Amino acid sequence: MYNRDMSREFSSTDAISQAKLPRLVTPLPGPNAKRIVELDHRHISPSYTRSYPLVAKRGLGALVEDVDGNIFLDFTAGIAVVATGHCHPEVVAAVQRQAAELIHMSCTDFYYEGMVELAEKLGAISPGGEPKKVYFGNSGTEAIEAAIKLARYHTGREKIIAFYGAFHGRTMGSLSLTASRAVQRTGFGSLLSGVFHIPYANPYRCPYGNQPKDCCTDCANFIERELFKRIVDPQEVAAVVVEPIQGEGGYLPGPVEFLRELQRICRQHGIMFITDEVQSGMGRTGKWWAGDHAGLEPDILCVAKGIASGLPLSAIIAPASVMDWKQGAHASTFGGNPVSIAAALATLRLVQNQYMENARRMGEYIFSRLSEWPGKFPIVGDVRGKGLMIGIEIVRDQDTKEPAPKLRDSIEDLAFSKGLLVLGAGANTIRLAPPLVINEEQADFAMDTLEACIREAETLV
Repeated sequence: MYNRDMSREFSSTDAISQAKLPRLVTPLPGPNAKRIVELDHRHISPSYTRSYPLVAKRGLGALVEDVDGNIFLDFTAGIAVVATGHCHPEVVAAVQRQAAELIHMSCTDFYYEGMVELAEKLGAISPGGEPKKVYFGNSGTEAIEAAIKLARYHTGREKIIAFYGAFHGRTMGSLSLTASRAVQRTGFGSLLSGVFHIPYANPYRCPYGNQPKDCCTDCANFIERELFKRIVDPQEVAAVVVEPIQGEGGYLPGPVEFLRELQRICRQHGIMFITDEVQSGMGRTGKWWAGDHAGLEPDILCVAKGIASGLPLSAIIAPASVMDWKQGAHASTFGGNPVSIAAALATLRLVQNQYMENARRMGEYIFSRLSEWPGKFPIVGDVRGKGLMIGIEIVRDQDTKEPAPKLRDSIEDLAFSKGLLVLGAGANTIRLAPPLVINEEQADFAMDTLEACIREAETLV
């Protein structure tokens, strides 16, 4: 049904509208891709990271066609953004209707009906019983910036606790919380003061060398056991900011005990518990929010990426009693843009009716194969995740767990050469974050391709 509907948006002669799986027709990169990459090097900021020379022209469902007519299976979803697949006809139609009616007036000074409707729906699907209010921005980093400001405003406190491995964005406030890679912070001078980083619970690589269960409680209890006794009084802490599943940190799910203990500590000390669901939310894990798997009820929930299937939009959702800042305290000219709101309303409807369940089902299907990989491939150290947010950690040796970033990069490049788009996360993890629309045939292609790539990479050890 999905592929048949999507084909109406393209000419019957378009190869991508007829394709089910990848099809490569030129050496990679093709001549047009080479030309554009050369121009990019000449004109575009060198700060962008590009893993391989994909020059995208169009997308359809889980497939992407490049400028030379090569078709790839996208297991990145534009960095976990196109939740409903590329160019879903219902999203496209919603965007077209809204763009023809009203593109912008600015919700900072005026009102939009669609914005109210979306806020009501986001409040309804967010955890906790208290009525919610929503603030709209344009990106994940803007959501984090807003959450920082709201937490400080509401509590009258200043300090913030974040985690090693975290990625919360690249603007100065969110960058102060980010602790993923030094290069992301290097050269920018002093960041936000009063931010403390502590270890994130990782049962595969426990920071304290403990068994998995002890690791979970130790990483959370470090806050009360050490941080509150030696560094900062809890009465000065405005917020704990955590990703229920670390994204750039390696697609690392926070253990349930760890996340619940963090929430308990926040409740006990009057600290805002902020969950960053920018990458993990919107049905990607088989539930609306990754925190739902642990029964979390955050004080502030941050969402972006998949919320509007590719259009720029973000939101923070908080109980009305928490979102108590006054007029003029915070706003955005473009946040809650009518076209992005229309795309988000279509996205929520599709995710709720079809694709969240498909993410759960396809995640289980993929894990049924991946669970065998550590026993099958000596360089696969760990397989983890939920739904369609999956990490495969690559190591040189399973006993020592020595990370193998170059092997991971080789697998990524080999996958591209075979028509599969994947990206890394953390130092040595392959992330799988396909659109929530994938089917078993596409999942099998991805797993078969990755198995072939891993076998080739093993010869490099």
